[in-house]
Amino acid sequence: MDELRLTLQTLPPDDRRDLARYLQWQRKLSPARLDLRLLLLLLRPREHAPAELIKKLYPDEPNAVAYYALRKRLMRALTDFLLLRQRQQDATAATSVRGQLTLAQYLMGAGVPRLAWAMLRKAEKLALANEQFEPLNAVYNVQVQYADSAHADPLDEILRRRARNKHFADEEERAGLADAVLRQRLRQARLRGRGAVPADALLAEVLREYDLQEAFARSPSLLCRLMSIARQAMLLRGDFADFAVYIERCYGLMERRHGFAPAQRAYQLRLLYMLAHALYRARRFAESVTYLEQGRELLAAAPGRQFVDLSARFTFLQAADYAFLRRNPDSIGLLEAALKAKPTLLPTDELTARLQLTFHYFAEGNFARASQTLSSLDRTDHWLEANLGVEWVLKHNLGEMLIQLELGNADLALTRLRVIRRRLQELHPATEPAPDGSAPAAPEGGPYHSVLTFLGFVREIIQDPAVARTPDFAARVARIPAFLSEEKEDLQVVSFFAWLKARVLGRRYYEVLLELAGL
Repeated sequence: MDELRLTLQTLPPDDRRDLARYLQWQRKLSPARLDLRLLLLLLRPREHAPAELIKKLYPDEPNAVAYYALRKRLMRALTDFLLLRQRQQDATAATSVRGQLTLAQYLMGAGVPRLAWAMLRKAEKLALANEQFEPLNAVYNVQVQYADSAHADPLDEILRRRARNKHFADEEERAGLADAVLRQRLRQARLRGRGAVPADALLAEVLREYDLQEAFARSPSLLCRLMSIARQAMLLRGDFADFAVYIERCYGLMERRHGFAPAQRAYQLRLLYMLAHALYRARRFAESVTYLEQGRELLAAAPGRQFVDLSARFTFLQAADYAFLRRNPDSIGLLEAALKAKPTLLPTDELTARLQLTFHYFAEGNFARASQTLSSLDRTDHWLEANLGVEWVLKHNLGEMLIQLELGNADLALTRLRVIRRRLQELHPATEPAPDGSAPAAPEGGPYHSVLTFLGFVREIIQDPAVARTPDFAARVARIPAFLSEEKEDLQVVSFFAWLKARVLGRRYYEVLLELAGL
């Protein structure tokens, strides 16, 4: 895979155009440059082999050494361009503080200490107001470095302020490390699929390891870190209702007591998303939408692509909420608009949007459109599993199986069913209990055993569609393990059971789904 080409392909059209202009400006300084030509070749839909590129760039005398040097020059230019763009689009206080600090250091070197110290005090004031502890530490270090200036504050005062800030910076840093460690461990569990992960013990261990047991939300940044840590553990064990109450109370207290400065928008948006997502999983859909709309108003006022990842998440969650508020057409409209919007979605977000859109088309009974959308993902199961996880691929394959069955393609549905069953059996084969009693027996499919049970019912329907309306079949469906209908269960999982229930009842799938969701 050509990593340079892949990087360039992630740029939205506007950034591709601006990068080309940036290279044209550099070309005026050095007319012999070929990096613009290479950029245009790498942005073509069809990928060229290195030998083809060398021949196109150097038709008279192919030169591999010059070609690879050119690639390095284009990568350096891309890096410089992205740094400039980030500086222009990043309106956070941290960026402003660093900019003022750089200016102060320049003025010190240029022999203008009075103005330099004025900039240092301005940077300190801005960092304090926005709780930017790490950049503030850098400001104090520079103040200490130039404390011998006639325009400086007393050194003892600088050291006292630095020590006080160091405590908060250290606590924030430890919270960030704990968050990263917990995310990594839970991501490893997610890639393996469901399993017996002791979430509470894991959370307690990480908080103890980083000395955060007594920490509390003294600032939006720390509150966001702590809520992220708590959310990872609570979502893993399915404790959505309790977490929704917890984070709603914490967010409300922070908003009333301190509020959120413009430079703290990133923390506020992440808190709003965590709160709205917890409310969605707790099936408090209307309240979830209320917080999402607050977040979308903040996102609309944000410049450029500053929060493009969060914007996509807000859209996906609001579309999911709408589906359970009997507004499925609005869900479709949101996702279709997101896929057409500029700037474009990130690659993984685009895949998620298309998969979710498939669900909403399916709920409307538009199976042909659902199939077309699912086909547009154009990724192998192996790639999807490696990048998005086992459960993402499982939902994708289950959806494809049901769509093909609804379209009357029984053979295709059966083929997909066999693929799902085989993969779950590979991941979680049946095991016997340990002789010493240290481990119990595990059924085939392990934590996905109920999915295999579900597949058994679908196989019966594929072989004989009329079987779904028989009393014996209905009685057996009613005895499916409770994980599919528990209030703590993922609503996407409940949606698959709703399809089976709708077949038994001979009713419209969407209406049955809403009933199972308690609406």
